[in-house]
Amino acid sequence: MPQMIFVNLPVKDIETTKGFFGKLGFSFNPQFSDERTACLVISDTIFAMLLEEPRFKDFTKKEITDASTHTEVILALSAESREKVDELADAALAAGGSPANETQDLGFMYGRSFQDPDHHIWEVVWMDPAAVEAGGQPA
Repeated sequence: MPQMIFVNLPVKDIETTKGFFGKLGFSFNPQFSDERTACLVISDTIFAMLLEEPRFKDFTKKEITDASTHTEVILALSAESREKVDELADAALAAGGSPANETQDLGFMYGRSFQDPDHHIWEVVWMDPAAVEAGGQPA
């Protein structure tokens, strides 16, 4: 599986946001969308996870930045294995990064996160390819 990027963005109203991007010609992956989240397909390997603010808050201990006055994102990178997740997260910490959140291990999905020196949060995630084919659930 090629490395992909998922940009997570907080939104005030998911339907308004979906309507806007739909008008721009973008599509959404329904397997990874629900009433509070929309997976905006940017390319075969680039996606924006658009999350209503309360759902976005589930992924950070920090306050949500007001994008009208500040800029902030959570950047998520895929990894080809659990070991690659650990390698990248450990390297980031060794290079001066700091921990962001607890390790997530759901069996079919494994992830770690760190903050870069500017305090941007980066998540590195491995997901079992069979789970991807099954719509994000364990096979």
